[in-house]
Amino acid sequence: MSSKHNHCHSASSENESHSEHESSCHGSSSKFDFLLWGSLSGVVILYTTQLSFGNISSLPDWLNQLSSSSFELVNTMWWGLLIGIGVLSVLTKVPREFVMSALGSNKEKSGIFRATLAGVLLDLCSHGILMVGAKLYQRGASLGQVIAFLVASPWNSFSLTLVLIALVGLKWTFLFILLSLLIAIVSGFIFDSLVSKNILPDNPNKFDLPKDFQFWTEAKEQFNDASFNRSFFKSMIIDGIKESRMVMRWVLFGILLASIIRVLFSPESFSSYFGPDLIGLVLTVIAATIIEVCSEGSTPIAADLLNRAHAPGNSFAFLMTGVSTDYTEMMIIRDTTRSWKIALFIPLVTVPQVLCLAWILNTV
Repeated sequence: MSSKHNHCHSASSENESHSEHESSCHGSSSKFDFLLWGSLSGVVILYTTQLSFGNISSLPDWLNQLSSSSFELVNTMWWGLLIGIGVLSVLTKVPREFVMSALGSNKEKSGIFRATLAGVLLDLCSHGILMVGAKLYQRGASLGQVIAFLVASPWNSFSLTLVLIALVGLKWTFLFILLSLLIAIVSGFIFDSLVSKNILPDNPNKFDLPKDFQFWTEAKEQFNDASFNRSFFKSMIIDGIKESRMVMRWVLFGILLASIIRVLFSPESFSSYFGPDLIGLVLTVIAATIIEVCSEGSTPIAADLLNRAHAPGNSFAFLMTGVSTDYTEMMIIRDTTRSWKIALFIPLVTVPQVLCLAWILNTV
């Protein structure tokens, strides 16, 4: 047996023990999860009500709107969440050496660029991407890489890019993508700098790749040694579902909260009130913070801000701050990193960049 194979075997064993540590740290205890099961129950009840009966005239309008909003959000998010669980299931079987080798060293500048590119290429909505981002952190990615990955991901997927092109045209879509990549890369470097200055805590899961690590050679050996049987895929799916619990609890809670907010605030009114001036831009950011919509939902609203309100900066700001100030994302980041400070620094670092670029877009 080669020395490299021995190294991979020990790495896999270390990875298994690391996964056990992750499970113990991230909510796999026997303590009843009221947030998860309470939110799931609420979403199921509202979704089933709308699916079975639609809007019932005998019920108050707010209750009908609550159930229809939950129904719409679930129908919008389900595919992204399902793909997210699928990607997460695969990642549970991939040794972290391979994940970090693909992302690049967490000590080199190229790692930020690779993480940003990975975020753009991965076709997931803002809620599905959170599962993958959390797993990358647990697999040893630097804080800057995780933030760059999350900021670049949500609406830069291939499918949503096509939708955005159809809604606002190729020029604006291309410009929005370039600016979002710029924010992701700058934010990644800022977060890594804050970590190096001990302002933010470092990722305790970070590790150095062996100098003799060869991705394709090791991957071939691991692939040949793996047993792709029924038990393998069963455990992969089960592990993916277990790992997604931390994210799902906040996504389900977010669906309920977003449904309540939709009863109170109408997203369709954005184009009437949020023009291309400073007040309109500030109100757009506030509205994007208050009203959580998935990336599929934010795209048509952003298009409306550009086409009807003639405010391209507001459109870009709505797309970006909906991610940067998303309370679901902030809570998941907090749970993943065990740090409120990191979660609160996300809007602190990204929102000023978004506002500056959005103001420029509105004035040129």
